[in-house]
Amino acid sequence: MSTPIRHPYLDHPGPIPFAHRGGDADGLENTLFQFRRAVDLGYRYLETDVHLTRDGKLVAFHDSTLDRVTDGAGRICDLLWADVRHARVAGQEPVPLFEELLEAFPEARWNVDVKAEPALLPFLDLIERTDAWDRICLGSFSEARVVRAQRLAGPRLATSYGTRGVLNLRLRSWGVPAMVRRSAVAAQVPETQSGIPVVDRRFVHAAHARGIQVHVWTVNEEDRMHRLLDLGVDGIMTDHIETLRKVMEDRGVWV
Repeated sequence: MSTPIRHPYLDHPGPIPFAHRGGDADGLENTLFQFRRAVDLGYRYLETDVHLTRDGKLVAFHDSTLDRVTDGAGRICDLLWADVRHARVAGQEPVPLFEELLEAFPEARWNVDVKAEPALLPFLDLIERTDAWDRICLGSFSEARVVRAQRLAGPRLATSYGTRGVLNLRLRSWGVPAMVRRSAVAAQVPETQSGIPVVDRRFVHAAHARGIQVHVWTVNEEDRMHRLLDLGVDGIMTDHIETLRKVMEDRGVWV
């Protein structure tokens, strides 16, 4: 078994509970209000996404447009921060800057999906300026974006795999030759993809044999949480933050 790739981001005893978008169950995803609720419940690992406004502000927001979850409209990359800041998630809560979240929760660690290439350099610049390297794990579906981030930031930055890295790890778990880079600290994956199981005992074993953690998204049902923890996954991302806390408390692994 390979020596685990240790990074301060991973310093946590036992499985990591992640509040996905702060806990999306009540419709206030990616808001200061929702992240504070998760932190008050005991979560220290928070998941979010970032987009860049037209004038270079990094906002914590999942979609490329404001339309689905706010009372505003338009593509974030086409809008000025002055416009985005007036939008309200579920008609109630403002869209936060990612820098505001770093400041508001200094003890929290962030799993961040960089949604578009123009956001990558400003995101790395922000981490450098705030010296938040130990608090960030960068993810992206784009393998090229992950590799570029690793090249620019070096080992200071924890990353998960992009789509290609996850696929190669899945292939290796089936015994199919595939190159698995060891530059990432985690494989962050859905339980299944297009009806094909991703996370099973072989996948977890293949990751752990290479010193890589397995974090699974987005898991909201109690029975699935128990099943994944039984498989030995290292982290679970959930919208239902009370449910995951209860499951982990019942198992004696909530810290």
